Amino acid sequence: MKRLIVILVVCMMGCSSAQEQGKKAAPYRIMTLDPGHFHSSLVQKFMYPDVDPVVHVYAPDTDDVKEHLKRIDGFNARKDDPTKWEEKVYKGPDFVEKMFAEKPGNIVVLAGNNARKTDYILRSIEAGFNVLADKPMAITPTDFDKLKKAFEVAASKNVLLYDIMTERFEITTQMQRALSMRPELFGELEKGTPEQPAITKESVHHFSKIVAGAPLKRPQWFFDVRQEGEGIVDVTTHLVDLIQWEAFPDKTLSVGDVTMLSAKRSATPITREQFAKVTGAADFPDYLKADVKDGVFQSFSNGEMVYKLRDIHAKVSVKWNFEAPAGTGDTHYSMMRGTKARLIIKGGKLYVEKADKSTDAEFEARLKTAMLDMEAGVQKEGAAWLITIPEKYNVGHESHFSQVTNNYLKYLREKKLPEWEVPNMIVKYATIMKAYEMSRN
Repeated sequence: MKRLIVILVVCMMGCSSAQEQGKKAAPYRIMTLDPGHFHSSLVQKFMYPDVDPVVHVYAPDTDDVKEHLKRIDGFNARKDDPTKWEEKVYKGPDFVEKMFAEKPGNIVVLAGNNARKTDYILRSIEAGFNVLADKPMAITPTDFDKLKKAFEVAASKNVLLYDIMTERFEITTQMQRALSMRPELFGELEKGTPEQPAITKESVHHFSKIVAGAPLKRPQWFFDVRQEGEGIVDVTTHLVDLIQWEAFPDKTLSVGDVTMLSAKRSATPITREQFAKVTGAADFPDYLKADVKDGVFQSFSNGEMVYKLRDIHAKVSVKWNFEAPAGTGDTHYSMMRGTKARLIIKGGKLYVEKADKSTDAEFEARLKTAMLDMEAGVQKEGAAWLITIPEKYNVGHESHFSQVTNNYLKYLREKKLPEWEVPNMIVKYATIMKAYEMSRN
């Protein structure tokens, strides 16, 4: 049976817990530190065979941890494929010191307030823990210096620091990457120009959304760019990562490969009524009021950068709206320009456009030949060809967290990351910091 060669084999659903595997202790034990973002719970949307079902949570006594535990309870109580997590929770002002003193696990999961995240990462690594961290792992140049130190310490202590790059597991992105590596179809990636980049990644997100089947309640601090990070250093992490991953697959990059050409930031207006809808708070907190103009909060959640990665021009753009139109949601647009073909993701679908002088019949034949070992079809739509991907591969954003975690567990079992991963993580955050600094000049 044909199968998509780009799909990673991962255990996502129906994985039994370590207790069901027998009495042998599970080799991996999770500690969730200060969960403030819903991504911290999505790591636990499914079970893993070699991860202990007992998870220790260390957090301040806030609504953030209550919302986190509510989502875990929802996973445990769902009708289809319920999880069996047992949360052991410590809440108190000394929660960080308590975790380091008790050390009940060997993996720290971090997804929360980004103003504290880099410190948590460095301290956890120094304590000898492996760390699986949500993006971004750094939101300021000072944080980036700490992050580089954390990677150095991780290497000396033989522990693994990894960020949660869910978008690598989106099936259209995996297919786009795979087809770009077929020179008979794609040719070579163009160099591009600042006005017409070789790779473009654009992402639109929404403050009000549904997660795990329920309206998402966001913490108030999420709207503070000093705590969450500006748009140009947050979601851009995914897009910069994908550009590196697709343009230079499995290649080691260096900070010197990046030349920032332009970068800008802008704000999304949020009314008091909108703020109340997603946070439950009747008014803006004091730390946001400096950014309130005429009663409307200005959230600097939007950012755009154009840069060169080696000799390839790339563009990254992130936009946040308050709420998506009915029946829609977050969107992702991506284009890779090859000398023979263009690969375009839009509306959740992957399209291939002809870029050379071949006839439609010749191009379609090349496309089908390039896809002989892929479990996907081809359908002509106007001037482009739609890649028809079996629905079973569209698992959704929330399930990508389990795919990333399974991948991380594989690296832990092997006791190493791919050689290019750490250098390229550093390049990714260096790129974002260059954009951050330029956008403020």
